[in-house]
Amino acid sequence: MTIPIACQEQLLPGTDLIQKYALAVSLGYDGIELRGRGDLAFAQRLPELRRARAAGVVMPTVCVEMDHFIGDFDPARSADAVRNLRSQLSVLAELGGVGVMTPAAWGMFSRRLPPFEPPRPPAGDRQVLVDALGLLGEHARREGVVLFLEPLNRYEDHMVNRLDEAVTLCAAVGLPSVRVVADTFQMNIEEDDVHRALRAAAPYLGHVQVSDSNRYQPGAGHLDWPGLVRTLLELGYQGWLALECRLRGDPVRALQQAATVLRHAEPRRAAA
Repeated sequence: MTIPIACQEQLLPGTDLIQKYALAVSLGYDGIELRGRGDLAFAQRLPELRRARAAGVVMPTVCVEMDHFIGDFDPARSADAVRNLRSQLSVLAELGGVGVMTPAAWGMFSRRLPPFEPPRPPAGDRQVLVDALGLLGEHARREGVVLFLEPLNRYEDHMVNRLDEAVTLCAAVGLPSVRVVADTFQMNIEEDDVHRALRAAAPYLGHVQVSDSNRYQPGAGHLDWPGLVRTLLELGYQGWLALECRLRGDPVRALQQAATVLRHAEPRRAAA
Protein backbone atom coordinates (compact mmCIF):
# COMPACT_ATOMS: atom_id res chain seq x y z
CA MET A 1 0.00 0.00 0.00
CA THR A 2 1.22 3.49 -0.86
CA ILE A 3 0.08 6.54 1.11
CA PRO A 4 -0.70 9.47 -1.21
CA ILE A 5 1.08 12.74 -0.46
CA ALA A 6 -0.08 16.31 -0.99
CA CYS A 7 1.58 19.70 -0.78
CA GLN A 8 -0.10 22.83 0.54
CA GLU A 9 -0.81 25.28 -2.24
CA GLN A 10 1.14 28.27 -0.86
CA LEU A 11 4.38 26.26 -0.91
CA LEU A 12 4.24 25.63 -4.66
CA PRO A 13 5.56 28.17 -7.18
CA GLY A 14 3.13 28.95 -9.99
CA THR A 15 0.48 31.45 -11.05
CA ASP A 16 -2.53 29.17 -10.59
CA LEU A 17 -3.52 25.78 -9.25
CA ILE A 18 -3.11 24.11 -12.63
CA GLN A 19 0.54 25.20 -12.85
CA LYS A 20 1.13 24.37 -9.21
CA TYR A 21 -0.32 20.88 -9.64
CA ALA A 22 1.83 20.16 -12.70
CA LEU A 23 4.91 21.06 -10.68
CA ALA A 24 3.72 19.07 -7.68
CA VAL A 25 3.21 15.93 -9.77
CA SER A 26 6.64 16.35 -11.37
CA LEU A 27 8.16 16.47 -7.88
CA GLY A 28 6.38 13.33 -6.69
CA TYR A 29 3.16 14.60 -5.10
CA ASP A 30 -0.34 13.28 -5.74
CA GLY A 31 -2.44 16.31 -4.81
CA ILE A 32 -2.67 19.83 -3.40
CA GLU A 33 -3.94 20.70 0.05
CA LEU A 34 -5.87 23.97 -0.15
CA ARG A 35 -5.96 26.81 2.37
CA GLY A 36 -9.33 28.10 3.56
CA ARG A 37 -9.40 31.75 4.58
CA GLY A 38 -12.16 33.43 6.59
CA ASP A 39 -14.86 35.88 5.51
CA LEU A 40 -16.17 33.12 3.20
CA ALA A 41 -13.18 33.77 0.92
CA PHE A 42 -12.89 30.08 0.10
CA ALA A 43 -16.36 30.00 -1.45
CA GLN A 44 -15.42 33.05 -3.51
CA ARG A 45 -12.70 30.91 -5.12
CA LEU A 46 -15.24 28.49 -6.58
CA PRO A 47 -14.75 29.53 -10.25
CA GLU A 48 -10.98 29.03 -9.88
CA LEU A 49 -11.43 25.74 -8.04
CA ARG A 50 -13.92 24.43 -10.59
CA ARG A 51 -11.49 25.18 -13.42
CA ALA A 52 -8.74 23.38 -11.53
CA ARG A 53 -10.89 20.34 -10.94
CA ALA A 54 -11.93 20.26 -14.61
CA ALA A 55 -8.22 20.29 -15.51
CA GLY A 56 -7.62 17.25 -13.30
CA VAL A 57 -6.13 18.92 -10.24
CA VAL A 58 -6.55 16.65 -7.19
CA MET A 59 -7.56 18.66 -4.10
CA PRO A 60 -8.34 16.27 -1.24
CA THR A 61 -8.27 18.56 1.79
CA VAL A 62 -8.50 22.10 3.12
CA CYS A 63 -6.51 23.57 6.02
CA VAL A 64 -8.19 26.62 7.55
CA GLU A 65 -6.33 29.94 7.56
CA MET A 66 -8.36 32.20 9.83
CA ASP A 67 -7.71 34.43 12.84
CA HIS A 68 -10.42 32.85 15.03
CA PHE A 69 -11.70 29.31 15.42
CA ILE A 70 -14.50 27.20 16.87
CA GLY A 71 -13.17 27.36 20.45
CA ASP A 72 -13.03 31.16 20.62
CA PHE A 73 -13.98 32.73 23.94
CA ASP A 74 -16.26 35.15 22.04
CA PRO A 75 -19.47 33.29 21.02
CA ALA A 76 -19.85 35.49 17.93
CA ARG A 77 -16.35 34.66 16.71
CA SER A 78 -16.90 30.96 17.42
CA ALA A 79 -20.16 31.08 15.45
CA ASP A 80 -18.40 32.82 12.56
CA ALA A 81 -15.75 30.10 12.51
CA VAL A 82 -18.52 27.49 12.30
CA ARG A 83 -20.13 29.45 9.44
CA ASN A 84 -16.87 29.54 7.49
CA LEU A 85 -16.17 25.85 8.06
CA ARG A 86 -19.68 24.89 6.92
CA SER A 87 -19.04 26.82 3.71
CA GLN A 88 -15.62 25.23 3.21
CA LEU A 89 -17.05 21.75 3.75
CA SER A 90 -19.71 22.38 1.10
CA VAL A 91 -17.20 23.75 -1.41
CA LEU A 92 -14.85 20.82 -0.90
CA ALA A 93 -17.74 18.39 -1.30
CA GLU A 94 -18.46 19.92 -4.72
CA LEU A 95 -14.80 19.43 -5.62
CA GLY A 96 -14.95 15.75 -4.68
CA GLY A 97 -12.56 16.21 -1.76
CA VAL A 98 -12.18 14.37 1.53
CA GLY A 99 -12.30 16.87 4.36
CA VAL A 100 -11.56 20.18 6.05
CA MET A 101 -9.42 20.56 9.16
CA THR A 102 -9.46 23.00 12.04
CA PRO A 103 -7.82 23.39 15.43
CA ALA A 104 -9.87 24.26 18.50
CA ALA A 105 -8.06 27.61 18.50
CA TRP A 106 -4.71 29.06 17.54
CA GLY A 107 -2.83 31.79 19.39
CA MET A 108 -5.84 32.62 21.58
CA PHE A 109 -4.50 31.47 24.95
CA SER A 110 -1.71 29.39 26.46
CA ARG A 111 -1.44 28.16 30.02
CA ARG A 112 2.34 28.46 29.59
CA LEU A 113 2.21 32.27 29.48
CA PRO A 114 0.70 34.88 31.85
CA PRO A 115 -2.03 35.10 33.07
CA PHE A 116 -1.88 31.24 32.99
CA GLU A 117 -5.58 30.71 33.78
CA PRO A 118 -8.04 31.13 30.88
CA PRO A 119 -11.30 33.03 31.31
CA ARG A 120 -13.38 29.90 30.64
CA PRO A 121 -13.19 26.68 32.72
CA PRO A 122 -12.32 23.33 31.11
CA ALA A 123 -15.96 22.20 31.18
CA GLY A 124 -16.90 25.32 29.24
CA ASP A 125 -14.15 24.70 26.71
CA ARG A 126 -15.36 21.15 26.20
CA GLN A 127 -19.00 22.16 25.75
CA VAL A 128 -18.17 24.83 23.18
CA LEU A 129 -16.05 22.39 21.20
CA VAL A 130 -18.51 19.48 21.36
CA ASP A 131 -21.37 21.75 20.27
CA ALA A 132 -19.40 23.18 17.33
CA LEU A 133 -18.04 19.80 16.27
CA GLY A 134 -21.54 18.33 16.42
CA LEU A 135 -23.00 21.04 14.18
CA LEU A 136 -20.15 20.77 11.70
CA GLY A 137 -20.10 16.98 11.84
CA GLU A 138 -23.78 16.79 10.88
CA HIS A 139 -23.18 19.20 8.02
CA ALA A 140 -20.14 17.22 6.87
CA ARG A 141 -22.12 13.99 7.03
CA ARG A 142 -24.85 15.45 4.81
CA GLU A 143 -22.24 16.70 2.35
CA GLY A 144 -20.35 13.40 2.27
CA VAL A 145 -17.08 14.84 3.61
CA VAL A 146 -15.23 14.88 6.94
CA LEU A 147 -14.31 17.50 9.52
CA PHE A 148 -10.85 16.93 10.99
CA LEU A 149 -9.87 18.25 14.45
CA GLU A 150 -6.18 19.11 14.81
CA PRO A 151 -4.37 19.18 18.17
CA LEU A 152 -1.83 22.00 18.49
CA ASN A 153 1.06 22.36 20.89
CA ARG A 154 0.70 23.89 24.37
CA TYR A 155 2.08 27.26 23.27
CA GLU A 156 -0.52 27.67 20.51
CA ASP A 157 -3.65 26.33 22.22
CA HIS A 158 -4.71 25.40 25.77
CA MET A 159 -7.60 23.07 24.90
CA VAL A 160 -6.51 20.26 22.55
CA ASN A 161 -2.79 19.42 22.52
CA ARG A 162 -2.60 15.63 22.06
CA LEU A 163 -4.26 13.06 19.85
CA ASP A 164 -6.03 11.39 22.77
CA GLU A 165 -7.66 14.70 23.71
CA ALA A 166 -8.94 15.12 20.16
CA VAL A 167 -10.17 11.52 20.13
CA THR A 168 -12.13 12.10 23.34
CA LEU A 169 -13.97 15.02 21.73
CA CYS A 170 -14.64 13.07 18.54
CA ALA A 171 -16.00 10.16 20.58
CA ALA A 172 -18.27 12.55 22.50
CA VAL A 173 -19.69 13.84 19.21
CA GLY A 174 -20.19 10.29 17.99
CA LEU A 175 -20.24 10.97 14.25
CA PRO A 176 -18.04 9.18 11.68
CA SER A 177 -17.77 12.54 9.88
CA VAL A 178 -15.65 13.99 12.72
CA ARG A 179 -12.10 12.67 12.82
CA VAL A 180 -8.60 13.60 14.02
CA VAL A 181 -5.59 15.17 12.28
CA ALA A 182 -2.11 14.10 13.37
CA ASP A 183 0.50 16.80 12.75
CA THR A 184 4.04 15.48 13.09
CA PHE A 185 5.44 18.83 14.29
CA GLN A 186 2.81 19.14 17.03
CA MET A 187 3.26 15.49 18.00
CA ASN A 188 7.02 15.93 18.29
CA ILE A 189 6.34 18.48 21.05
CA GLU A 190 3.36 16.95 22.84
CA GLU A 191 3.33 13.16 22.52
CA ASP A 192 5.45 10.98 24.83
CA ASP A 193 5.57 8.29 22.12
CA VAL A 194 4.32 9.25 18.66
CA HIS A 195 3.89 5.64 17.55
CA ARG A 196 1.85 4.70 20.59
CA ALA A 197 -0.24 7.84 20.17
CA LEU A 198 -0.96 7.02 16.52
CA ARG A 199 -1.93 3.47 17.37
CA ALA A 200 -4.29 4.59 20.13
CA ALA A 201 -5.91 7.17 17.83
CA ALA A 202 -6.10 4.84 14.83
CA PRO A 203 -9.92 4.36 14.79
CA TYR A 204 -10.34 8.16 14.59
CA LEU A 205 -7.28 9.07 12.51
CA GLY A 206 -8.38 10.67 9.25
CA HIS A 207 -5.52 12.87 8.10
CA VAL A 208 -1.80 13.46 8.70
CA GLN A 209 0.10 16.70 8.16
CA VAL A 210 3.87 16.46 7.92
CA SER A 211 6.82 18.68 8.72
CA ASP A 212 10.07 17.87 10.44
CA SER A 213 11.01 18.53 14.06
CA ASN A 214 12.04 22.12 13.26
CA ARG A 215 8.91 22.90 11.18
CA TYR A 216 10.91 22.70 7.94
CA GLN A 217 10.40 20.11 5.22
CA PRO A 218 10.81 16.40 5.99
CA GLY A 219 14.50 15.61 5.88
CA ALA A 220 15.58 18.94 7.39
CA GLY A 221 15.19 17.82 11.01
CA HIS A 222 15.52 14.70 13.14
CA LEU A 223 12.16 12.90 12.85
CA ASP A 224 12.23 9.19 12.02
CA TRP A 225 10.25 9.17 8.78
CA PRO A 226 10.64 5.45 8.01
CA GLY A 227 9.37 4.67 11.50
CA LEU A 228 6.39 7.03 11.22
CA VAL A 229 5.36 5.78 7.81
CA ARG A 230 5.82 2.17 8.88
CA THR A 231 3.48 2.73 11.83
CA LEU A 232 0.83 4.29 9.57
CA LEU A 233 1.09 1.38 7.13
CA GLU A 234 0.80 -1.14 9.97
CA LEU A 235 -2.37 0.64 11.09
CA GLY A 236 -3.85 0.38 7.60
CA TYR A 237 -4.06 4.18 7.42
CA GLN A 238 -6.25 5.18 4.46
CA GLY A 239 -5.71 8.95 4.37
CA TRP A 240 -3.16 11.40 2.98
CA LEU A 241 0.17 12.82 4.08
CA ALA A 242 0.00 16.58 3.49
CA LEU A 243 3.09 18.77 3.58
CA GLU A 244 2.56 21.74 5.93
CA CYS A 245 5.89 23.34 6.73
CA ARG A 246 8.39 26.08 6.08
CA LEU A 247 10.89 25.50 3.30
CA ARG A 248 14.64 25.66 3.89
CA GLY A 249 16.71 26.41 0.80
CA ASP A 250 15.50 26.64 -2.78
CA PRO A 251 11.72 25.99 -2.69
CA VAL A 252 11.61 23.51 -5.55
CA ARG A 253 14.58 21.55 -4.23
CA ALA A 254 13.10 21.59 -0.74
CA LEU A 255 9.77 20.26 -2.00
CA GLN A 256 11.54 17.57 -3.99
CA GLN A 257 13.57 16.61 -0.93
CA ALA A 258 10.40 16.27 1.14
CA ALA A 259 8.67 14.09 -1.46
CA THR A 260 11.77 11.91 -1.77
CA VAL A 261 12.06 11.48 1.99
CA LEU A 262 8.40 10.50 2.31
CA ARG A 263 8.48 8.12 -0.66
CA HIS A 264 11.69 6.46 0.49
CA ALA A 265 10.24 6.08 3.98
CA GLU A 266 7.87 3.45 2.64
CA PRO A 267 9.24 -0.10 2.82
CA ARG A 268 10.28 -1.52 -0.54
CA ARG A 269 8.64 -4.71 -1.71
CA ALA A 270 10.96 -7.56 -2.52
CA ALA A 271 11.31 -8.36 -6.23
CA ALA A 272 9.43 -11.41 -7.41
